[in-house]
Amino acid sequence: MREKLIYGLGAIAAVLLARDLYSIFMQLPDEASQGMIYRIIFFHVPAAITAMLCAGVTFVTSAAYLLTKSLRYDAISVAVTEVGLAFLAANLVTGSIWGRIIWGIWWTWDARLTSALVCWLLYAGYLMLRRAIEEPTARARISAVFNIFAFADVPIVIFSIKWWRTQHPQPVFWGGGSIDPAMYLTAVLNLVALILLAVVLSLIRLRQEEVQREIDSLRRYAHAI
Repeated sequence: MREKLIYGLGAIAAVLLARDLYSIFMQLPDEASQGMIYRIIFFHVPAAITAMLCAGVTFVTSAAYLLTKSLRYDAISVAVTEVGLAFLAANLVTGSIWGRIIWGIWWTWDARLTSALVCWLLYAGYLMLRRAIEEPTARARISAVFNIFAFADVPIVIFSIKWWRTQHPQPVFWGGGSIDPAMYLTAVLNLVALILLAVVLSLIRLRQEEVQREIDSLRRYAHAI
């Protein structure tokens, strides 16, 4: 059942990505003030939203583990965190490329960029913490607490451009701006495609985590006898 779901969602994501890439690079015109570099926004913003959604999922599953002590939730947390970290890295990289063209610099320490980098470091630290703890129950408990702590930075990332004056552009929708309907449709479809891709990757990573746990369990049993 899971394999069918992975293949099905993967196929839908691939079709959407192919459609979106054609629209982004072959159909949509250059933006009046930014030129062709504006196209990076179709990947930059959806990657950020996908990463924040992954963080939200891991917040819920970490809290669920602390309430139920089910290692299933811990496995979901680590799988989704790894995927979300990859999307957040893609967001930081694409933002730096855009900044180099538009601002003339790769990086500036404003509130949005700094909080996003801190968020990436926190979740990378979560994965490093897990490797430092061998006992499964203690690892799951401590990791869940740290994951919930790391999530505190997510609202800061999201609302930083509203709370402080930043060099990062204001969001089109929050700021009361407008966007061409064709661009809006492509951005939404690419967001859907990236979310589906994140789900597929999370399911694959979850299966790997389950297999690794089975191997570790057998190894501990063999050592015990």
